[in-house]
Amino acid sequence: MTTTLGTSDDMQRLEGFEGEAKKRFMLHYNFPPFSVAEVAFLRGAGRREIGHGALADRAISAVLPNEDKWPYAMRVVSDILESNGSSSMATVCGASLSLMDAGVPLKAPVAGVAMGLVKEGEQYAILTDIAGAEDHYGDMDFKVAGTRDGITALQMDIKVAGITSQIMREALSQAQRGRLFILDKMNEVLIEPRTKVSAYAPRIYTLQIPVDKIRDVIGPGGKMIRSIIEQTGVKIDVEDTGKVNVASNDEVSANKALQIIRDLTATAEVGKTYLGKVTRLAEFGAFVEIIPGTDGLLHISEVAEHRIKDIKDELKEGDQVLVKVLAVEGNRIKLSRKAILKEQRAKMGGAPPPPDAEGGAPEARPYVAPVVHGEPTAVIEGGADFDADDEPNFNRVEGEPAPAGAGTGRPEGGRDAGRGGDRNRRRGGGGGRGRRGPGGGSGGGHHGGGGGRGRR
Repeated sequence: MTTTLGTSDDMQRLEGFEGEAKKRFMLHYNFPPFSVAEVAFLRGAGRREIGHGALADRAISAVLPNEDKWPYAMRVVSDILESNGSSSMATVCGASLSLMDAGVPLKAPVAGVAMGLVKEGEQYAILTDIAGAEDHYGDMDFKVAGTRDGITALQMDIKVAGITSQIMREALSQAQRGRLFILDKMNEVLIEPRTKVSAYAPRIYTLQIPVDKIRDVIGPGGKMIRSIIEQTGVKIDVEDTGKVNVASNDEVSANKALQIIRDLTATAEVGKTYLGKVTRLAEFGAFVEIIPGTDGLLHISEVAEHRIKDIKDELKEGDQVLVKVLAVEGNRIKLSRKAILKEQRAKMGGAPPPPDAEGGAPEARPYVAPVVHGEPTAVIEGGADFDADDEPNFNRVEGEPAPAGAGTGRPEGGRDAGRGGDRNRRRGGGGGRGRRGPGGGSGGGHHGGGGGRGRR
């Protein structure tokens, strides 16, 4: 028995009325003339070989792993070198052991046994594992193959009439006992499939990609897939369902090819961080390639935590930057570098953000006047502080002295008291506003004037 593992390109292509199909498991049965001491020409397989091979194929196919789990193409060749019994059932047992030895994860081992019948009138005898003479002179050749749990294939050649249901029940029960006995002997040799395939078998790695990304992997005229094969030396098979099989004897080359395919078919995920390359600058931001062939917009407001006037002050073409995907709207991808900077700053202890380009704080804060003990302090609009002695006089014209008047301080009543006769000439004005000395100007109106503002 010989088992060969291959890729999907090695599958048998079948053409029928419903179109083309592929067969991934093939079992070929060879029965040369010398196996039964005959001399004859070695020609192609006849109907007997094809029939026996089809029976063993059906028995084994029921326990093969799913293609998603085991993407290999499998070929088993059974070469019968000597025969004095059921070589087809021997092929079933040998194929099961050979596949498990090759590392194929069969669902269960399969064994087969040929049952015979000798019937004379109402008397009959059921034979187990018949030899050549019993097959030739007997009345029935009943072959049963299966696992411990059930039957996977049946075939019966009958030469007499009158086979009753009772005879069939006895034959099946006797075949079960014989099949379990053979399975016990097989388990003594190999109880389960090998965990590793042969070093000479190709390693097949499976990857599922979106169907609309198949064209990106193949490329125009197959240019891209040929480029991957030339770079890595692997074998790539792409199915219409988006399933990609990469076969190689070298694990490093296979992983390299898989990574290229992942990069070609990757899609941007919201909230994920990418190391991108700046491909183009614009007044409103920069375009960053986060995935080969996929660019996103990094707006100027998302470049840094502070305000920047020109994108060229922060980035230039060819720079590699960490960006985070904020949103994906169709083919538009919004990126942010500011979000990454905020996260890094938070991890480092929450230091305040740097000042903006003009040197100010990124956010305006209200001015809080300091509390100073001793000399009084005047605060004018705009936030500047002046000592009492140096307070500017906004009521005098530049270069002219203020009019003299009385008053040694700020009168009671505040500003309204110092606005004198201008507001009400018939009423007596209050004293003018002054500081540390005679201040005030002359009054106005009939009943006295308000004092002007003076200094010393």
